[in-house]
Amino acid sequence: MEELFDQLPDKVDELIDSFLSIPIVGDLNVGFTQYDFWLAVAIVVLLVLMFTFIKKQSRSLVPEGRFVNGMEFVVEYTRKNMVQDIVGPTWREHFPFIATVFFFVLVNNIIGVIPGCHPGTGCIGVTAALALVSFIYFIVMGVRKHGVGGYLKTFSHGLKGPMGPAIWLVEVFSTFLRLITLAVRLFCNLFAGHIVMGTFAILTSLFATQLAQGISLMAFGSAGISLLWLAILIIIYVVELLVAAIQAFVFAMLSAVYVQIAEEEE
Repeated sequence: MEELFDQLPDKVDELIDSFLSIPIVGDLNVGFTQYDFWLAVAIVVLLVLMFTFIKKQSRSLVPEGRFVNGMEFVVEYTRKNMVQDIVGPTWREHFPFIATVFFFVLVNNIIGVIPGCHPGTGCIGVTAALALVSFIYFIVMGVRKHGVGGYLKTFSHGLKGPMGPAIWLVEVFSTFLRLITLAVRLFCNLFAGHIVMGTFAILTSLFATQLAQGISLMAFGSAGISLLWLAILIIIYVVELLVAAIQAFVFAMLSAVYVQIAEEEE
């Protein structure tokens, strides 16, 4: 039993190494990695889902079928809870962007739960790019609403005297910090979940192999422990599906909040 646990550190190291970007074509400087491949797969899946939904929805004024009803529920939830309730009167203008961000992250996250897949959102480069797009978007919206000078003034919240410049610096710093937190939060939550799932999958396989090597009391004991690890793995798998949806929701919701803050009046 102790020998099995001794193998775990090496197996976990191999698991972590498997998450490194590995070029399929070219190299890391100019190439196509496994993350690029699964990112492309996610984009294709998302486009197929959207076009299928639009086609089936157009057949009838009343939603028909679980797929159409399910998609309409998610779209309406996004519109109401992530955009309209947060952004306010200008929600229609920002709904396409925020909804696109939500569905793009969601599909990537769910693909990442499938064993053997390496989603785009599992790579810090992709999450950083998504965060940068969101960052640029709400900055542009703030400048368009207030003008460059007016938007910069909003960081001081109208405070005068010595407190004004101090608050302005803090707000500018916190605004740029949003870029980092958006990228790191999404990446770290998904990466940690994948490592945990992979570790329990390794434990399940290590103990199950004992039975394959020969029938004995110890082998049956290992098989029983393997079933325990498998049960925990299934629970974690379900939790990771929830985390995939929650992280997509959080990313899109924060993007909406930042847009609302950028556009709000003094």
